[in-house]
Amino acid sequence: MSATESRPTAETAEGPATPATSQATKETLEDYTLRYAPRSYRRWTPMVVATTALGGIAYMADFSIGAGIGLAHGTGNALVAIAVAAVVIFVTGFPLAYYGARYNIDLDLITRGSGFGYYGSVLTSVIFASFTFIFFALEGSIMAQGLRLGLGLPLWLGYLVSTLMVIPLVIYGMKALSKLQVWTTPVWLVLMVGPLVYLVVTDPGTVDHFLSYAGTDGDGGVNTASVLLGAGVCLSLIAQIGEQIDYLRFMPPKTEANKRRWWMAVVMAGPGWVVLGALKQVIGVFLAVYILASAGPSVAPEPIQQFKGAFDAMLPSWLVVPLAVVLVVISQIKINVTNAYSGSLAWTNSFTRLTGRYPGRMVFVLVNLGFALALMEADMFSFLNGILGFYSNCAIAWVVTVATDIGVNKYLLKLSPHAPEFRRGMLHPVNPVGVVSFVAASGLSIAMYFHAFGDTLQPYSPVAAAVIAFALTPLMAVATKGRYYLRRPDDGIPEPLLDQDGNPSGTVYDCHVCHQAYERPDVTACATHGAVVCSLCLSTDRVGDHVLPASGELTA
Repeated sequence: MSATESRPTAETAEGPATPATSQATKETLEDYTLRYAPRSYRRWTPMVVATTALGGIAYMADFSIGAGIGLAHGTGNALVAIAVAAVVIFVTGFPLAYYGARYNIDLDLITRGSGFGYYGSVLTSVIFASFTFIFFALEGSIMAQGLRLGLGLPLWLGYLVSTLMVIPLVIYGMKALSKLQVWTTPVWLVLMVGPLVYLVVTDPGTVDHFLSYAGTDGDGGVNTASVLLGAGVCLSLIAQIGEQIDYLRFMPPKTEANKRRWWMAVVMAGPGWVVLGALKQVIGVFLAVYILASAGPSVAPEPIQQFKGAFDAMLPSWLVVPLAVVLVVISQIKINVTNAYSGSLAWTNSFTRLTGRYPGRMVFVLVNLGFALALMEADMFSFLNGILGFYSNCAIAWVVTVATDIGVNKYLLKLSPHAPEFRRGMLHPVNPVGVVSFVAASGLSIAMYFHAFGDTLQPYSPVAAAVIAFALTPLMAVATKGRYYLRRPDDGIPEPLLDQDGNPSGTVYDCHVCHQAYERPDVTACATHGAVVCSLCLSTDRVGDHVLPASGELTA
């Protein structure tokens, strides 16, 4: 059926949408949460999208992570650990970023069709949601430290303030977030880079002191165990690519005219985020070593103390604390609106798939913030490296599994469908390729992390997570012969999903359930009504009335 033929009249539609469906439709159309992002909405240039995406990595956690590794293991081990983690994050992030930008879907939707299945990817949605509230809590803790220093607020109140202040901002979607990130980025860059440049130029001895620092657990040399322990903490950030894709899915179509700018934006704001992240971790080590003698090891990992010490060397005393607090607050707002936004999408997506109900994204904004606040009040900052070291095993297993499915199973083995599929009815409920690989990789690496295989192997848990996921994903695809990727070969609409340039088609169809117009990749034929139905209405169809049958089955 053609696009025009597929438009149902009032007589052929099944009736008015329910209030719940209407609310879900209205909210998800604000910035296409849980959906394919149509080209009619994607009006930003590649560079605006890239700037917005990079604005979300203004978090201060990198300074704490770098400082923690450097103070424990020494500068040499920290620098190698940061470099190793950055390479892994860049390599695994590239195929994910490309798919998000090329096919305009978020990482959860990519995961569904890249080895996990429609319900199987709920596992990874929970992993990603956990990432967002863990790092929200970390950033909120850093802001509370700043408010305590600048305004004298007790930490418990600072935690509450840092949580509540993002709610008005995260209510809005991509349009509001893009403005916030673009306008605050220049101020943030000046405040972050200025002190470092000043210290290096005016006191070159700080560089020598930084490079020679041996750490509390080190002897000044570089050793494999220390490097891997440090890299494991850094690799907890591997899931950050999911937040980058939440912005990259709004990239315009790639054409001959814009392909150079398009690729530059995808690489820079996709896997390229880790370049800036690694630099911030190195700066964190530098500043922690710089203030160690005056501040002491207990507070040297705190970014507010690091920048207070740096500003102290270059500014009048009356300006030091206010400027340090401004930097921390700007950074916290920039990243935590993204954490709250992305976390709400992950929770909502999982809940909608499992229950067939859409409770509204704001419900899960509050859920995510509640988890984050509980972590902050439990003083997670004091056992930061332990939390991140454990979490990294799950994050690595997930990201490596999906990246391997794209790079190996799709392009080399050609057992996984080239274009990602995410719509209910088109996918099997569970695909053992991704689920088995992820569960095995994360389970064994977590056991290793908790010394189940001895103290000698414990530092190698992140390596195990990556290697097991990388090896098992293609092995499972070969063993299953790719049978569990697609439940049926077509979606009942003759028009191709992609146009002649390989971009998702912009042809518009009307969903006969919610009576809204959607572009070709977001709809399928309806099993019983001779019309088309959108992906969200399929997700909220609790009786399966609209879901296409599997190949070989008869329609109702």
